[in-house]
Amino acid sequence: MEADRYHRALAELLMQLADDDLVVATRAGEWLGLAPHLEEDVAFSSIAQDEMGHAATYFGLLAAVQGGDRDDLAHLRPAMARRNSVMLERPNGPGTYREAPHFDWAYALARHFLYDMLERVRLDRVVQSAHRPLADAAAKIRREERYHTQHHAMWLRDIARSGPQYAGRLQLALDRAAADAADLASAGPMAVEMEALGLLPDASHLADDWRAHVVLALDPLGWSLPPLGGALNGRHGEHTQDLTRMLRDLGEVYRSSPGASW
Repeated sequence: MEADRYHRALAELLMQLADDDLVVATRAGEWLGLAPHLEEDVAFSSIAQDEMGHAATYFGLLAAVQGGDRDDLAHLRPAMARRNSVMLERPNGPGTYREAPHFDWAYALARHFLYDMLERVRLDRVVQSAHRPLADAAAKIRREERYHTQHHAMWLRDIARSGPQYAGRLQLALDRAAADAADLASAGPMAVEMEALGLLPDASHLADDWRAHVVLALDPLGWSLPPLGGALNGRHGEHTQDLTRMLRDLGEVYRSSPGASW
């Protein structure tokens, strides 16, 4: 019974980690060719590639824990089986990548900044996980994530110095992202088990630590963290049609070519 509890809690944690990175990577990848300038096009594409690689690592660990195929876990699970935060699945703006992509760069930055702060405090815990393969993988991923944090911090500093018009747009973007972020720093329905079993140490303080890091970064620049909202909880498998459509498009090639390697 204890072993079953351990494996269920571990699988839940791995799904959150994997689904978060898969979804945020997909939304970041939609900026390819659309970012404000060439250097940022390359930088944001690189971040998307990193996050997709991290998702692949987590899905591999999940497959080792509960069986199944890593690629199937990534591409064939329905939206209701996903554990990513709702904030991450929201579109970058009206239109689609292929048709009228009227995307909002400020929103993309705000969302990635909030997620970067979550990854920072979450990975600090995961590297101490009782599941050694996960802890080892997290140590490598944490090193790569530092560059993402530096990238978005640079953008925030530049925008803060660019005048009230641009700073105001960033605050509006933070407001919009926070409206779906109530579940972002949650460890989900098995948080107590994750902490008790040493899988996610100090899980009960994850949200408070995330908020503290966000406020510490925003306050000197003149921005605030808005109240968090969201009627849906992605950690419980509650999602929008935005995720359903994204997964349909993301898995189209994989579903059409069974056996292809992701």
